[in-house]
This record gives sequence, C-alpha cells and structure tokens, in this order.
Amino acid sequence: MARKLPRLQRVLDAPALASVAYGEIASSIYFALGIVALHALGFTPLVLGLVGLLFLLVSLSYAEGTAAIRETGGAATFVRIAFNDLAGFLTGWALFLDYLIVVALSALFMPHYLGTALHVDALSRKPWDVVVAMGAIALVALARAFRRPAVHTFGIVVPVLDLVTQLLLVGVGFAVLFSPHALTIGTSLGTSPSWHAIAFAFPLAMLAYTGLETVANFAEEVRRPGRDLPRSLFSAVGLVVVIYVLIALVGLSAFPARGGTTALGTTWFHAPLVGIVSAFHGHLPAWFQSALRVYVGITGALVLLAAATTSISGFGRLAYSLGEHGQLPAPFGRLNRRTLVAPVSIVSAAAVAIAILGVTSLLHDRVSFLASLFSFGVLLAFTSAQLAVIRLRRTRPDLRRPFRVPLAWRGIPLPSAIGALATGAIFVDAMITHRGARYGGPAWLVLGLVVYLAVRRERGAGLLEPVRSADEQLLPEAEFSRILVPMKLGEIGEEMVATAVKLAQERGSAVDALYVIQVPLDQPLDAELSDAEERAAASLAEAKLLGADHGVEVIGETVRARSIGQAIVDQARARDVDLIVLGSAPRWRRQSRFFSPTVDYVLRKAPCEVLIVAFPQGVLEGDGSAT
Repeated sequence: MARKLPRLQRVLDAPALASVAYGEIASSIYFALGIVALHALGFTPLVLGLVGLLFLLVSLSYAEGTAAIRETGGAATFVRIAFNDLAGFLTGWALFLDYLIVVALSALFMPHYLGTALHVDALSRKPWDVVVAMGAIALVALARAFRRPAVHTFGIVVPVLDLVTQLLLVGVGFAVLFSPHALTIGTSLGTSPSWHAIAFAFPLAMLAYTGLETVANFAEEVRRPGRDLPRSLFSAVGLVVVIYVLIALVGLSAFPARGGTTALGTTWFHAPLVGIVSAFHGHLPAWFQSALRVYVGITGALVLLAAATTSISGFGRLAYSLGEHGQLPAPFGRLNRRTLVAPVSIVSAAAVAIAILGVTSLLHDRVSFLASLFSFGVLLAFTSAQLAVIRLRRTRPDLRRPFRVPLAWRGIPLPSAIGALATGAIFVDAMITHRGARYGGPAWLVLGLVVYLAVRRERGAGLLEPVRSADEQLLPEAEFSRILVPMKLGEIGEEMVATAVKLAQERGSAVDALYVIQVPLDQPLDAELSDAEERAAASLAEAKLLGADHGVEVIGETVRARSIGQAIVDQARARDVDLIVLGSAPRWRRQSRFFSPTVDYVLRKAPCEVLIVAFPQGVLEGDGSAT
C-alpha cells in the first residue's frame, strides 16, 4: 500500500481559495475583450456569455475530479489516472502551452495598460512593449525562483482590487454609457460579423476564461478540498461570467460596431478596459475621469503581472506532477524546500515564454495567433478532463467523491458528456478556422512526444506504464482496524490527522482522535482549564469533519494527564489500537535529540506499531512536540 507523503502545504481555506480563483479566472478580460470584439463585434457579449456557460459546465467536472483526486496536475492527473501515463502527459503538455501563452500575453499587454494610463506612448508601441514584457517575465521568474508568493496577501489583495475595478467600470458604464440601441448599430448576423467571424470568435473566447487549471492545481494546498474547492470554484466562475458579459455590454455601448469593426478591437485592442474609461470623457468631471484612467491602467498592469506570476507557478505545479510520475526529467519533480517549486520549471517557463514573445513579434497578427494556440491546448484539456471524469465513474465507482457532477444517466454524468461534446465541437471549429491551432498545436504535441519518449527510454519504463512518484513510500502490508492519532494544534497536527484518515480510508479502519490536555503539577487534574477545553473541542471537530469528507469514522475524545506520552500509551492500550500515527517536528533535529520526549516515550512504551513522519527542515516548522 502506497501513500503519497505531502510536500505542498495545505494552507488555503475557503475565502482565500475563492479570492485566488476569482483572480486567476477574471484576469484575462484585460486582454481577451479586444481580441473577441475584433471578430464578434456586437455579438461579443453573447459569445462571452455562451462560452462562460460552457466554462461553468466544464467546472463541474473539474470540481468532481479535484475533490476526488487530491493531487496537483489538474486535467493531466485526471487523464493519467483514468486512462494511462501517455494520455496524461499529452494533456499536461498541451496545458504547458496554455500557461506559457498566458504568461506571454499578460506580460505583453501590461506595458500597454501602463503606457496608456500614464501617457507614455513608447510603452504602447513596438519594440518597447516586447522589451518591457520580456524584462517583466525575467523579473517575475527571478523573484519566484527565490521566494514563494504569499497567497494570503498578494494572492488575495490583487483579486479584490481587480473585482473592485471591474465593478466600478460596470457601475459607471451602465450609469453613463449603456445603450441597447448602440449594441445593434452596424450589427447583422451573417454579414457583420460574418458566420466565419463568429466561428472564429468562439475558440478565441476561450481565452477570456483562463485559470481553471491553475485553480485545480491547488488541490494539494487546500485544507478541505472536498468542500472548499467546488464552492470556491463555482462562486468565482459564476461571478466572472456575469461581470464579463456586463463589461462587454458597456464596452460595445461605448464603441459600437461601425464599418465592420469596433474601436475595442482596433484603437483599444491592447488596453480595452482603459478604452472604456476614455469613453467616459464628457460624461464625468475631467479630474475624475483622468484619475480613473490612471487607476484602471495601473490596476490592469498589476493584475496582468499577477496573472503572469501565478501562471508561472501553475506551470511549475504541473511540471512537478509530471516530473514525479516519470513523464518529465526527474529535476522537474523536485521541489525547492523554501519556494515549493522546482527551479528548473521556473527557468524553463520564463525562457520559453520569452522565446514565444520574440518569435511572434515578427507576425502581423501575433495576438490572434497566440490566442489560437491557447484554444488548441485548453479545448483539448477540457475535453480530456471531462472524458476522464466519465471514465472514472465507470472504472472507479468506489472512489470517494465529496462532490459529484449532478444528473447522471446509467452512471454517466450528463453535464460532463454534454460539456465534452461542446468543447470537442469548438476544438474542431478551432482546427478548421485557426491556422495557429491547426499547425502550431500538433507541432507542439509532436515536440512533447519526443521529450516523453526520451524520458521513458532513460528510465527504462514503458510508454503506458504508470510510474510511482518519487515521494511515495511503501508501508508494510498490515491490517489496521483501529488507528490512534494524538491531536495537537498547528500544521504538523493537521498533517498527522490527514495521514491517519488516509490510512483508515485505504484500510477501511476507524480513527481515534485523542486530544491530551496536559495539566501542570501544581494544579489538580480536574482544574478549570476552559481555554484548553475549547481548543480540544475545536481540534476534534476539525478531525471529524476531515474524516467525514473521506468517508472515515473519526471518534474524538479529550483526556487529562500529567504526561502526554504516557496518556497516549495508556489510551492505545485501553482502546486496543493497531497503529499510532505521530509526527516529528524539524526543530528537535536542531537539538541534541532527534525526537521530542513525547515521541521518544511512545516509541519505547507503545503496545502496537508506531508510524512517524519526520518532515524536512523548512517544510513544517510547527511545534509538534506532542505528536
């Protein structure tokens, strides 16, 4: 029996995850609005709305997949487990392309927002926009290689700032610009835009909804993925779809389609949200409109910089998943202890993104070409992910699914089936109408296949053969009908409960969660210790909730004792448990002893087997003295 020891830290709660999810998904409107409007014209709100509904449908499958398979890797992991390693790799390799394109486009559009806001024209023209974009990617990669972004600060403040900005544009726009009549000016379906233009716009609109894969890659970093991931995902996606449609309505009211085009897709192509602010001229006081222009421009630059940063991190998480399962060279599967990302992943992502910017700068329609490539990767991944969820329903019916896609028929989740057909149809549309998708996408997959073959040949593994991750270890085949896990506040305590629950889930065992309140010698055992009692109750409630998410019965109990170690041993003997799960804090290895006094006592006196997980330095620095 193998258990994957945690290396990424479970630090995200529901509010943090919802904020990160919104920031990931909502950032793309800053560059996608002009791209879609250029082709869909007055039908831009409708195209964004329809693709948004499809995106929401796809997110149902992602919610089930991430809640059931709590590993990083997103669609690549779903497909690998549902089908085989080769299919999983090709899905992941296609997603690499999407991450790189988001990095490149975010960096490319950033100087345009900054330049138009600050009236620095050089930033909005070649070659300086490309030069600044390349420099920004290099700086982001350098910072990410040495420091892990603070998800609870930078990852939350920027999305909130983004939401405020978008709501402000919608509110002011509807107050002073919105006109149903303007939306129909110069618009005639089949003529302006043509049917070909509409067909061309649908794959491009996929670019407006980036970030779903990045959010799925947080599966190993969410405290309660079975509950928090689906809720956060749906709330973020639903809000994004509504705001995107409203912003598009304001934008087309400000710049109606005239002569087969709109200023959103020409004059303001690289900074459409600043263009909307410029349309407020004459409707608002001049000082307020100028201040708003600067604010939206700077905010847009910050949001795009954050999008580039998180996409590089998402690239790293995906590379880690592929690397640890023998689908990329081994260095990609080795996380740096401080940054929790493989340095080679950061260097690779930055280098390839910069190369993409350099090569495509020679093209006349570089942005459309990159958007076409993006549609190839994301549609392939979305279709594969939904098919994987359908297959897992048939092949792994016993898999614990805290969230399930609703409306199943004969074991097949209908939304996943419908979503797979829809994304597959748009994929075919993209291959027919987009040169970038038709030629660039397959060429990228061929390059990936060469890499995969070389890696598998070096490892001496078969193309379809599953490879055990490097951080898995084999535990003895033993029957554990009852597992005791001593509780303690802090990260190590949480990880030990998660370990015990995972073992119990695999063996069909029960878990006894024990919270020992250590009573000082100068006080009686029944002394009033209300604070300790409250902490014990909260800790045991959290353990029971985690067990319920995994279908494991967790029995909690609080005891008082002078010695924590003796209490653990006594309770293990009284309950006739088969295994005690303990954790060892790194801080004890910096002292004369390797284990804490409590762990040492339990090892010497325990009446059963003891499992100890000693975390590396810098991974979890909690107290852990009692566990």
